[in-house]
This record gives sequence, structure tokens and C-alpha cells, in this order.
Amino acid sequence: MKIVVLDGYTLNPGDLTWEDLEALGDCSVYDRTAPEQTIPRAIEAEIILTNKTVLSAETIGSLTKLKYIGVLATGYNIVDVEAAHERGIPISNVPTYGTESVAQMVFAHLLNLTQNVAHHAQTVKDGQWSSCPDFCYWDTPLVELQGLTMGIVGFGRIGQATARLAQAFGMKVIAYDVTSPSKMPEGCEMVKLEDIFRKADVISLHCPLTPETDSLINTQRLALMKPTAFLINTSRGPLVDEQALADALNGERLAGTGLDVLSIEPATKHNPLLTAKNCYITPHIAWATRAARKRLLQVAVDNVAAFLAGKPQNVVNGVKN
Repeated sequence: MKIVVLDGYTLNPGDLTWEDLEALGDCSVYDRTAPEQTIPRAIEAEIILTNKTVLSAETIGSLTKLKYIGVLATGYNIVDVEAAHERGIPISNVPTYGTESVAQMVFAHLLNLTQNVAHHAQTVKDGQWSSCPDFCYWDTPLVELQGLTMGIVGFGRIGQATARLAQAFGMKVIAYDVTSPSKMPEGCEMVKLEDIFRKADVISLHCPLTPETDSLINTQRLALMKPTAFLINTSRGPLVDEQALADALNGERLAGTGLDVLSIEPATKHNPLLTAKNCYITPHIAWATRAARKRLLQVAVDNVAAFLAGKPQNVVNGVKN
């Protein structure tokens, strides 16, 4: 069975191994694949694994030997699902692998916003402490999380993991989701969406991108937030109207934001958030701890093995034969 990995580098830049996948067939792994390289590289492939390399209807139609598509992520919008379905090609994703890592990144951003550790450490290196007349100093507000309210939009696995960390810091947790969990975690309260914006001291986004959530964070909702509040987004970039958020930050109508995702990635140089006040952006790395990537790779390999055994798993397009 010919297996082609079109863009394996971000998953495995060298600290993991492809051995388990290679044991399943004749395997070629490419770090990155440009659009014009996709068909030449995959023309003989029966199994394709892709992360962000697009498999359009035209591309799928040109790959006559293709029998299976594995997505090295949870989101699968880079594959034309209908075209694969028409060909009887199952598409599998990796539905859960980075829950704790993403929740951890929420608090990496939040602690940065409330303590400014890197900033103050740099001032020490720059000699500011050595020349200080007092035994200590700080030049940004320092905020204690105990007693603050964390508002979580999207209360699935990652949202609930974030809630557990918030409670460990002594925060009150309120949450919103279109569906309530079957078992509500103790100490968490489900509220209306608008109440999240009005009441929360910190808002963390964990919802999927849908027509209803596109630009969820907009001028109107930002106006409901406390000027002392923080916004964290480790979910999907288009959940945020980026110009509206930049305007709120620059107008000091919001205390700060931590973002791991943007509407266009990599970031374009004209994105207004790159120069906004108190805006900290990381390059979509919440998922990328070695532990999370190792789990992702194992599930992806297990998906391929299940397909070869005639029992595809984690199928997102309904093709299971």
C-alpha cells in the first residue's frame, strides 16, 4: 500500500518517528508540499495524510489510485469532503489529542497578561533592577486571578479542561455552549452568551468556526466587556473581528488579549493586531507540545491501520466501507 504524507514537518520536525506508519506500507514523507507538487507527489498514493495541504475536488479527481485520506488534525476543511464521498474515499481526522496542551496555553497567555513575567525579566537583564532605589519594582499592573470570573465560550473537552485550571487558580467559572454537557462540572455555571461578555474578567474561546460563530467577537460584544477584562483565543482565528479587537485595545476599552490563532495564517504584515496595545500573539502552537503531537501521530497511524483492517475509524464524511 503506497502511503504519502504531504506535509509532515509541523507534526514531526524530527523529535518523533514515522516508524509505525512506515510499517504499514511503502511510505513517503514530505516536510511540505506546494500546490503544484501535490498531484505529482501523490499520483501513485492509495493513502494520503495531510495537515494543511489542500485536497480539492480537482486534485482528488486526478488521484485515481486514492482510497483513503487521513487528516493530521481535528479540522478537515482542507479536504473537499463531498468529492471524497462521491469517490467512496473515507476521510479520518484526529478528534482529540491536545486538550490539556491547549488549556495550558490559555493560562500561559493569561499569566503573561496578568504578571508580564517575560517583560519584567527583560528589564532585570537591561539593568533596571540594579539601578532601582527600592528592593522591587513593577511597571505594569499585576493582577491576581483568585476571585476573578473566567467566562468560557464553548464548553467541550478543551473548555472543561480550561475550567479545571481556572478553578485551581480560585476563579469562578461561567460558561456558554449551544448544548449543555451531559454532566455539568461541579462549580461551573451555564449562562447566556451575552452574560459571558458582561460578567467575565477573562473570556476564553473554545468553540468551532461556524456561520454563527464567525466574528463572534465584534464591536458590539467587545463593548459589553469590562475595560479591565482579558480575551484569550486558542480556538479559531475568524471567531474574532480583528479590526474591532485592535480598536478596543488601542482605545483602552479592553485590558489585553492573548491569541494563538489569526484569521489568516501565517500572519499578514497588515494585520491590525500586530501593532495593537497589550496584544500578544503566538504562532498557532497551543497544539504543538511534544506530548500532544505524539498522541496525534499515534491516532493518525491507528486510523490508517483501522482502514487497512477494513474498519475505518474517526471518519468524518460517512464513508466506512
